[in-house]
Amino acid sequence: MARYTGAVCRLCRREGQKLFLKGTKCFTEKCPVERRAYGPGQHGPASARRRKASEYAHQLREKQKVKRIYGITERPFRNLFEKAARQPGITGENLLVGLESRLDNIVYRMGFGSSRKEARQLVRHRHIEVNGGTVDVPSYQVHPGDEVRLRAKSKDLLPVQVALESKTRPSKVGWLAVDEGSRTGRMVERPSRADIPLAVQEQLIVELYSK
Repeated sequence: MARYTGAVCRLCRREGQKLFLKGTKCFTEKCPVERRAYGPGQHGPASARRRKASEYAHQLREKQKVKRIYGITERPFRNLFEKAARQPGITGENLLVGLESRLDNIVYRMGFGSSRKEARQLVRHRHIEVNGGTVDVPSYQVHPGDEVRLRAKSKDLLPVQVALESKTRPSKVGWLAVDEGSRTGRMVERPSRADIPLAVQEQLIVELYSK
Protein backbone atom coordinates (compact mmCIF):
# COMPACT_ATOMS: atom_id res chain seq x y z
CA MET A 1 0.00 0.00 0.00
CA ALA A 2 1.26 3.48 -0.83
CA ARG A 3 2.44 5.57 2.10
CA TYR A 4 3.35 9.23 2.43
CA THR A 5 7.12 9.40 2.95
CA GLY A 6 7.64 13.16 2.89
CA ALA A 7 7.99 15.63 5.75
CA VAL A 8 5.01 15.18 8.06
CA CYS A 9 5.27 18.78 9.24
CA ARG A 10 4.09 19.82 5.78
CA LEU A 11 0.84 17.96 6.45
CA CYS A 12 0.32 19.82 9.71
CA ARG A 13 0.99 23.15 8.00
CA ARG A 14 -1.45 22.27 5.22
CA GLU A 15 -4.20 21.68 7.79
CA GLY A 16 -3.19 24.74 9.79
CA GLN A 17 -2.84 22.90 13.10
CA LYS A 18 -0.74 20.34 14.93
CA LEU A 19 -1.71 16.77 14.06
CA PHE A 20 0.98 15.26 16.35
CA LEU A 21 2.24 12.92 13.63
CA LYS A 22 5.76 12.74 15.09
CA GLY A 23 4.75 11.66 18.57
CA THR A 24 6.96 13.02 21.36
CA LYS A 25 9.03 15.03 18.86
CA CYS A 26 6.04 17.32 18.38
CA PHE A 27 6.56 18.47 21.96
CA THR A 28 10.37 18.58 22.04
CA GLU A 29 10.97 20.33 18.72
CA LYS A 30 9.95 23.81 17.56
CA CYS A 31 6.90 23.13 15.45
CA PRO A 32 6.92 24.58 11.89
CA VAL A 33 3.20 25.29 12.29
CA GLU A 34 4.11 27.85 14.94
CA ARG A 35 6.98 29.34 12.94
CA ARG A 36 5.16 29.47 9.58
CA ALA A 37 1.43 29.77 10.07
CA TYR A 38 0.57 29.26 6.40
CA GLY A 39 0.41 26.37 3.95
CA PRO A 40 3.54 24.74 2.48
CA GLY A 41 4.92 25.56 -0.96
CA GLN A 42 5.99 28.74 -2.71
CA HIS A 43 2.43 30.06 -2.72
CA GLY A 44 1.84 29.32 0.95
CA PRO A 45 2.02 32.90 2.27
CA ALA A 46 -0.36 34.09 -0.47
CA SER A 47 -2.98 31.51 0.56
CA ALA A 48 -3.67 33.47 3.71
CA ARG A 49 -4.90 36.36 1.55
CA ARG A 50 -7.18 34.30 -0.67
CA ARG A 51 -10.93 34.62 -0.68
CA LYS A 52 -13.10 32.71 1.78
CA ALA A 53 -12.98 28.94 1.30
CA SER A 54 -16.04 27.23 -0.17
CA GLU A 55 -18.20 24.67 1.61
CA TYR A 56 -16.59 21.92 -0.46
CA ALA A 57 -13.14 23.12 0.59
CA HIS A 58 -14.08 22.88 4.28
CA GLN A 59 -15.41 19.34 3.76
CA LEU A 60 -12.31 18.27 1.85
CA ARG A 61 -9.94 19.68 4.44
CA GLU A 62 -11.78 17.87 7.24
CA LYS A 63 -11.51 14.58 5.37
CA GLN A 64 -7.82 15.11 4.65
CA LYS A 65 -7.18 16.02 8.27
CA VAL A 66 -8.77 12.82 9.60
CA LYS A 67 -6.94 10.69 7.02
CA ARG A 68 -3.63 12.22 8.03
CA ILE A 69 -4.28 11.86 11.76
CA TYR A 70 -4.84 8.12 11.35
CA GLY A 71 -2.22 7.75 8.63
CA ILE A 72 -4.29 5.97 6.00
CA THR A 73 -4.81 6.54 2.30
CA GLU A 74 -7.97 7.25 0.33
CA ARG A 75 -9.08 3.73 -0.61
CA PRO A 76 -9.11 2.17 2.90
CA PHE A 77 -10.63 5.38 4.25
CA ARG A 78 -13.42 5.24 1.66
CA ASN A 79 -13.97 1.54 2.39
CA LEU A 80 -14.36 2.32 6.08
CA PHE A 81 -16.85 5.06 5.25
CA GLU A 82 -18.94 2.75 3.07
CA LYS A 83 -18.95 0.13 5.83
CA ALA A 84 -19.99 2.80 8.35
CA ALA A 85 -22.82 3.93 6.06
CA ARG A 86 -24.26 0.40 6.03
CA GLN A 87 -24.25 0.10 9.81
CA PRO A 88 -27.14 1.28 11.99
CA GLY A 89 -26.65 4.61 13.74
CA ILE A 90 -24.93 7.83 12.75
CA THR A 91 -22.55 7.34 9.83
CA GLY A 92 -19.97 9.88 10.99
CA GLU A 93 -19.73 8.32 14.44
CA ASN A 94 -19.52 4.83 12.95
CA LEU A 95 -16.63 6.02 10.79
CA LEU A 96 -14.66 7.33 13.76
CA VAL A 97 -15.35 4.16 15.74
CA GLY A 98 -14.04 2.11 12.81
CA LEU A 99 -10.89 4.23 12.69
CA GLU A 100 -10.38 3.97 16.44
CA SER A 101 -10.85 0.18 16.32
CA ARG A 102 -7.94 -0.32 13.92
CA LEU A 103 -5.17 -2.36 15.53
CA ASP A 104 -2.49 0.25 14.94
CA ASN A 105 -4.62 2.89 16.65
CA ILE A 106 -5.37 0.54 19.58
CA VAL A 107 -1.64 -0.04 20.09
CA TYR A 108 -1.11 3.74 20.04
CA ARG A 109 -3.97 4.42 22.46
CA MET A 110 -2.56 1.82 24.85
CA GLY A 111 0.68 3.78 24.93
CA PHE A 112 2.94 1.16 23.33
CA GLY A 113 3.89 3.54 20.52
CA SER A 114 4.64 7.26 20.68
CA SER A 115 2.74 7.86 17.43
CA ARG A 116 0.35 5.94 15.19
CA LYS A 117 3.16 5.52 12.68
CA GLU A 118 5.35 3.90 15.33
CA ALA A 119 2.45 1.71 16.47
CA ARG A 120 1.89 0.65 12.84
CA GLN A 121 5.54 -0.43 12.62
CA LEU A 122 5.13 -2.57 15.75
CA VAL A 123 2.20 -4.31 14.09
CA ARG A 124 3.93 -4.70 10.72
CA HIS A 125 7.06 -6.15 12.34
CA ARG A 126 4.98 -8.81 14.10
CA HIS A 127 5.47 -7.56 17.65
CA ILE A 128 1.74 -7.58 18.43
CA GLU A 129 -0.58 -10.45 19.34
CA VAL A 130 -4.39 -10.42 19.39
CA ASN A 131 -6.06 -13.14 21.45
CA GLY A 132 -2.81 -15.08 21.51
CA GLY A 133 -2.11 -15.02 17.77
CA THR A 134 0.30 -12.74 15.93
CA VAL A 135 -1.41 -10.13 13.72
CA ASP A 136 0.62 -8.00 11.30
CA VAL A 137 -2.24 -6.13 9.61
CA PRO A 138 -2.55 -2.54 10.93
CA SER A 139 -6.14 -2.23 9.67
CA TYR A 140 -7.29 -5.31 11.63
CA GLN A 141 -10.52 -4.44 13.46
CA VAL A 142 -10.37 -5.06 17.21
CA HIS A 143 -13.68 -5.94 18.92
CA PRO A 144 -14.87 -5.72 22.53
CA GLY A 145 -13.28 -8.50 24.57
CA ASP A 146 -10.22 -8.85 22.32
CA GLU A 147 -6.88 -8.92 24.13
CA VAL A 148 -3.96 -7.06 22.54
CA ARG A 149 -0.46 -7.65 23.85
CA LEU A 150 3.17 -7.31 22.91
CA ARG A 151 4.90 -10.59 22.15
CA ALA A 152 7.07 -11.93 24.97
CA LYS A 153 10.28 -11.16 23.06
CA SER A 154 9.11 -7.61 22.27
CA LYS A 155 8.07 -6.38 25.72
CA ASP A 156 11.38 -4.64 26.42
CA LEU A 157 11.86 -2.92 23.06
CA LEU A 158 13.39 0.52 23.53
CA PRO A 159 10.69 2.39 21.54
CA VAL A 160 8.02 0.77 23.71
CA GLN A 161 9.78 1.76 26.92
CA VAL A 162 10.26 5.32 25.68
CA ALA A 163 6.60 5.57 24.71
CA LEU A 164 5.36 4.27 28.06
CA GLU A 165 7.63 6.61 30.01
CA SER A 166 6.80 9.66 27.91
CA LYS A 167 4.98 12.51 29.64
CA THR A 168 3.29 13.38 26.35
CA ARG A 169 1.71 9.96 25.75
CA PRO A 170 -1.94 9.97 24.62
CA SER A 171 -4.55 10.37 27.33
CA LYS A 172 -6.14 7.16 28.57
CA VAL A 173 -9.57 6.23 27.27
CA GLY A 174 -12.19 4.42 29.32
CA TRP A 175 -12.99 1.82 26.67
CA LEU A 176 -9.50 0.32 26.88
CA ALA A 177 -8.06 -1.48 29.91
CA VAL A 178 -4.25 -1.51 29.93
CA ASP A 179 -1.74 -3.36 32.11
CA GLU A 180 1.58 -1.69 31.40
CA GLY A 181 3.53 -4.21 33.45
CA SER A 182 2.53 -7.16 31.30
CA ARG A 183 2.27 -4.99 28.16
CA THR A 184 -1.31 -6.13 27.71
CA GLY A 185 -4.56 -4.36 26.90
CA ARG A 186 -8.15 -5.22 26.22
CA MET A 187 -11.00 -3.44 24.48
CA VAL A 188 -13.64 -3.27 27.18
CA GLU A 189 -16.44 -1.89 25.05
CA ARG A 190 -17.14 -0.31 21.70
CA PRO A 191 -16.32 3.41 22.00
CA SER A 192 -18.96 6.07 21.51
CA ARG A 193 -18.31 9.49 19.96
CA ALA A 194 -18.00 11.03 23.43
CA ASP A 195 -15.22 8.53 24.22
CA ILE A 196 -13.07 9.53 21.24
CA PRO A 197 -10.80 12.51 22.07
CA LEU A 198 -10.65 13.91 18.56
CA ALA A 199 -11.56 17.47 17.61
CA VAL A 200 -12.99 16.87 14.15
CA GLN A 201 -16.33 17.49 12.44
CA GLU A 202 -17.10 14.08 11.01
CA GLN A 203 -20.42 15.29 9.59
CA LEU A 204 -18.49 17.32 7.00
CA ILE A 205 -16.91 14.08 5.75
CA VAL A 206 -20.34 12.47 5.46
CA GLU A 207 -21.59 15.45 3.46
CA LEU A 208 -18.54 15.28 1.16
CA TYR A 209 -18.99 11.62 0.32
CA SER A 210 -22.74 12.03 -0.04
CA LYS A 211 -22.47 14.45 -2.96
